[in-house]
Amino acid sequence: MGAFEVRGGHSLKGTITPQGAKNEALQVLCAALLTDERVTYTNVPDILDVNTLIELLADMGVKVERPANNTVVLQADQVNPDFFIDKTFKKKSGKLRGAVMLAGPLLARFGHTHIPQPGGDKIGRRRLDTHIRGFEKLGVKFHYDIDESLFILDGTEMHGTHILMEEPSVTGTANIVMAATTTPGTTSIYNAACEPYVQQLCRMINKMGGRISGIGSNLLIVEGVNKLSGCEHRLLADMIEVGSFIGLAAATKSDIVIKDADIPHLGIIPETFERLGIHLHFQGNDIHIPAQESYRIHKFIDGSILNISDHPWPGFTPDLISVALVTATQAKGTVLMHQKMFESRLFFVDKLIEMGAQIVLCDPHRAVVIGSDRQTPLRGITMVSPDIRAGVALLIAALCAQGKSTIQNIEQIDRGYEQIDSRLVALGADIKRLT
Repeated sequence: MGAFEVRGGHSLKGTITPQGAKNEALQVLCAALLTDERVTYTNVPDILDVNTLIELLADMGVKVERPANNTVVLQADQVNPDFFIDKTFKKKSGKLRGAVMLAGPLLARFGHTHIPQPGGDKIGRRRLDTHIRGFEKLGVKFHYDIDESLFILDGTEMHGTHILMEEPSVTGTANIVMAATTTPGTTSIYNAACEPYVQQLCRMINKMGGRISGIGSNLLIVEGVNKLSGCEHRLLADMIEVGSFIGLAAATKSDIVIKDADIPHLGIIPETFERLGIHLHFQGNDIHIPAQESYRIHKFIDGSILNISDHPWPGFTPDLISVALVTATQAKGTVLMHQKMFESRLFFVDKLIEMGAQIVLCDPHRAVVIGSDRQTPLRGITMVSPDIRAGVALLIAALCAQGKSTIQNIEQIDRGYEQIDSRLVALGADIKRLT
């Protein structure tokens, strides 16, 4: 198990380019199963979760080529749809929640599949009900094998229908959209997730010959087609990395330029960090965060304490609550952080408190942060990364802290951030990877 040794208290300076979007990659790579032709992806992040998914695709017979860095070519012309009962698949897919999105395209293409119990972050319950209920409305029959922990799906009688989703699940929307692409008839999906990554998936499918309208709204209309073809697709910049670099720059008094940030697809992320008092300068498709000795948390118009909470898109993404919370510890003022969607995602704040941060954990969902305005520096400690986003939040805290910090279980960080240590070292950070 690896670790980062971090010596903090230094300001960083320079330019950094965000990786391709992890959450988009997990969707669009699965969509290669919708066709037997070649699909070329560029700006693919070289991270553990994405590489695990690509390995799964290769194990089930998909041809994989990597002609250049961050470029992947997939061709699913010899797929073994029975691979899902293999123990190798169960072992790998148990580490990756994104494997659940293999189900939709396999139902569309072959009419049957299996879904294992999801893996990934230990951040709270992440139910499959939205996926299964959506498939059921398309005519899919299923039963759950308790002994094997598998959902067994039969989609031989799929048909277009109207689906009212019980929640705007991103992965659920992606799965149902892919299942509906070649299903006879028209499928309408209301209360659909409308994140940029779902939009990217829909646009990619349309390039393959699909017929999806309503992209960017919460009502998607999918007209089933007989066959899809190959295409080329470029992934967006990872909005979570962009937000992480904004918070990092502010918290460490650094002067950083984020290149090629795909600003039109960031939604409310820049404005949310501006409400923490951070200055952002937009230069074309780049974001410049100048070094700030101090930044003051805004208040609501009536003078009450600011409340930052996560919402489905276009609200603030839950993946950045951890980063925003750490950033607030170095600001001047008070903010309530409300993580609504996952009940275990704030449990990393005990490490921040141990480092000297002024935080009151009200309950599993809410924390009050009293910014120190850098009057009392954080101190370095030894800690463990519990999940991807908390891991990078702890890394930001370690870069703020005086002295040496050790972050263990960095495989969690590697799941979502490509070579984060070497990229930050290039900006002047003192980070060593220990094995």
